[in-house]
Amino acid sequence: MDDFTRTAHQASKIVTENFSTSFSSASKLFSKDIRQDIYNIYGLVRIADEIVDTYQGPGTKAMLDDLEAEVYAAEQRGFSSNLIVHSFVLTTRKYNLDQSLVKAFFESMRMDISRKSYDEKMYKTYIYGSAEVIGLMCLSVFTKGDKKNYKRLQDGATALGAAFQKVNFLRDIKDDYETRERYYFPIGSFKNFNEADKDMIIKDIENDFDKANSYIDLLPSNSQRACRLAYTYYQELLKKLKQTPAHQIANQRIRVGTLTKLLFLTKVKLQIL
Repeated sequence: MDDFTRTAHQASKIVTENFSTSFSSASKLFSKDIRQDIYNIYGLVRIADEIVDTYQGPGTKAMLDDLEAEVYAAEQRGFSSNLIVHSFVLTTRKYNLDQSLVKAFFESMRMDISRKSYDEKMYKTYIYGSAEVIGLMCLSVFTKGDKKNYKRLQDGATALGAAFQKVNFLRDIKDDYETRERYYFPIGSFKNFNEADKDMIIKDIENDFDKANSYIDLLPSNSQRACRLAYTYYQELLKKLKQTPAHQIANQRIRVGTLTKLLFLTKVKLQIL
């Protein structure tokens, strides 16, 4: 079992490193005692996301349903032949993660299979399940089962998760629409995306960031620097989006340069951010 578990952990780490260089860089700033658990959470989330975003073929819902069912079954028995699921449930069992968070996540992933546009209610539901619960899962790891500390910090975790997801939506607005016919924001439309729409979206994201910022310094030392780096990177990305005309955002994916990312990483390591 030790060899199998070690291999499962390696698989989740590989998925994290291969699919998100930015998140992988930030993850290295988590303390060693929790770093693997963050890889385990990301690995499962990434696999589910690939089912609905990359595959997009027949039987997508059945594949997602099977993955969710395997997670619940593995949580009961403490084992899965699926390496990513196995590593994930080791983390959920270790920290007694609330199963309602997992359920909300899969419900949001199902929305991606058929829903192409969102009203305000559905948008909030999707943001909660696809982003805020991920923040809460990670917070469970950061606080190591301390329910009092978890409750004290949960508003910050959900705000940060929501901000990250909304920035991703704005950055990827072109690809989401042209590749998957999706437009997530409950205002405007892709074809008529304008400065007023952009400004409203950015103001909403800035409110999430402002709320999250006050909580980062309250996080345990095992996660504070990693979260500060991710916050700083996404703030820079939002700044670039804010400075970019709406029509350009709808036609070009805006990025933060590698040198800028390395500068942020260095500053966080030196604790001068």
